[in-house]
Amino acid sequence: MRTTLAQARSYDRSVQLLLVNQFTINLGFYMLMPYLAQHMSGTLGMAGWLVGLVLGVRNFSQQGMFLIGGTLADRFGYKPLIVAGCVLRTLGFATLGLVDSVPALLAASAATGFAGALFNPAVRAYLAADAGERRVEAFALFNVFYQAGILLGPLVGMLLTGLDFRVTCLVSAAIFAVLSIVQIRALPARRADDSGGENVGKRESVLAQWRSIVRNRAFLFFSVAMIGSYVLSFQVYLALPLEVRRLGGEGEFGTAAVALLFAASGLATIFGQTRVTAWCKERLEPGQALVWGLLSMGVAFVPLLVATAVPVPAEGIGRWVLAAVPPTLTALLLALGTMIAYPFEMDTIVRLSGDRLVATHYGLYNTICGIGITLGNLLTGAALDAARSAGMSALPWLALLVLGLACAGSLYGLHRTGHLTRAVPEPQPAAA
Repeated sequence: MRTTLAQARSYDRSVQLLLVNQFTINLGFYMLMPYLAQHMSGTLGMAGWLVGLVLGVRNFSQQGMFLIGGTLADRFGYKPLIVAGCVLRTLGFATLGLVDSVPALLAASAATGFAGALFNPAVRAYLAADAGERRVEAFALFNVFYQAGILLGPLVGMLLTGLDFRVTCLVSAAIFAVLSIVQIRALPARRADDSGGENVGKRESVLAQWRSIVRNRAFLFFSVAMIGSYVLSFQVYLALPLEVRRLGGEGEFGTAAVALLFAASGLATIFGQTRVTAWCKERLEPGQALVWGLLSMGVAFVPLLVATAVPVPAEGIGRWVLAAVPPTLTALLLALGTMIAYPFEMDTIVRLSGDRLVATHYGLYNTICGIGITLGNLLTGAALDAARSAGMSALPWLALLVLGLACAGSLYGLHRTGHLTRAVPEPQPAAA
């Protein structure tokens, strides 16, 4: 861990601040969001469909607005969008803790989602610009700080929610308020034009910018091929906890085993990411690293597939082992695949953009992957239900394994045909 921190200190102050910002953003977010549904259904007594609506509005307002956030970041600069997102999330989280009417909760939920759409593309584009040639290593560090926030946030939230959920909301809002002030005072201004794109000083319309991105077929092919990585990695939050609780029950053991999943995934990334990235960068081309990352994520479901061939003990330690060990191995392999792929994935987006409209590319990429996650989770949920009804417990794990292999094969094809290299800028007409 000291090596990781030393590596972070080797970057410019702006990069260091962005890393700390991302840790703090995830800390504030994950100390609140895991407990919001219980607050609405329990404390406020809301119906299940209303709880789903509020959470769905938050997700849609983030995933559906990433392209808008990225476009605004390229047009007005990265810092204003990062600050605006943190201020909006401050107001949204404070409101979640202070209101109990459905319209107010919907508005606050939409605000917190839109806040993420504002600062997520801007943060990544800013980091890519200021890290320069070291952006692969910078994104590896970014993932370490990102996962640290995810790991620590729910623990802090559990302690605060034990007092009162409103305390959790107000503390989270205070974190984002402090973060907003720090960024206003300490984060240097950074505009998209500073990255050296060929259209410096030339202002295109938003529609013209979007059309140019949509015409970038290599970028679109890459975005679609990478959907599988997000569907697979999300199973740490969907299919794996459901499998643990199916075998381990809803009691203390099931809760502890689910916590073990999250801890294993987060700690593996925190302590292994920079080493994995250094090893891959020394031995693999970026396209090869992406292929191996997706392949690892697909193979991650083999332990669960093998476990379906083992008779399930009625009770006792054998059932506990079967409930905890295969899902934990899967979580670790998913973390490994993400560690391999993520830094090169973020770098590839910059290269395919040709260092032009980077935040907009990140925004569209996140939107495409967000839609893919939604569809993928619906299909995964259907596969889990079908497997239980038909007594075919191997079905969902086999489907996820095939998805990983298919995405790895698609990336291999893009790598072999040169579609993952830097996009060649279109020739500009000569000045009269």
